[in-house]
Amino acid sequence: MEINVLIDEGVEGCPTQSWLEGIIRRVLEAQGAGAGVELGLVIATGERVKQLNRDYRGRDEPTDVLAFSSREEKGADESPFVQPPDGVLHLGEVIIAYPQAEIQAEEHRHSVKKELAILIIHGLLHLLGYEHDKPGLELQMRAREAELLSYVEGGLN
Repeated sequence: MEINVLIDEGVEGCPTQSWLEGIIRRVLEAQGAGAGVELGLVIATGERVKQLNRDYRGRDEPTDVLAFSSREEKGADESPFVQPPDGVLHLGEVIIAYPQAEIQAEEHRHSVKKELAILIIHGLLHLLGYEHDKPGLELQMRAREAELLSYVEGGLN
């Protein structure tokens, strides 16, 4: 399993890279993703995530988490990502706005670590094919998020 974690300059107070990797590993293990998986996690500034949201989703507003899958089917006018023939499942990248995670942690009255775990789980589920754009799919995704959060909560300290 290859997990690439990048914490942007200007992000202060973030848990360690090894803590973030540990949450990702537990989620992927719970999802049955084997050792042959690769993905990236970026803990970013709010400005960076807002710009990515505008550039790639057409929404000029802040958001908490973005997931860029390298497995998604593209539209008829777009080419799909080409996977290297290395036998590794390249999932994509999860990008989290750290300032937004801090705000949401305060709003929900829990730790920033718990909020980061929630956002990591959400982003990883998107990379693994979960969606929430329809009511039935949203219920399925939210239920799985809750199960995974319970599973990883022992590692939140």
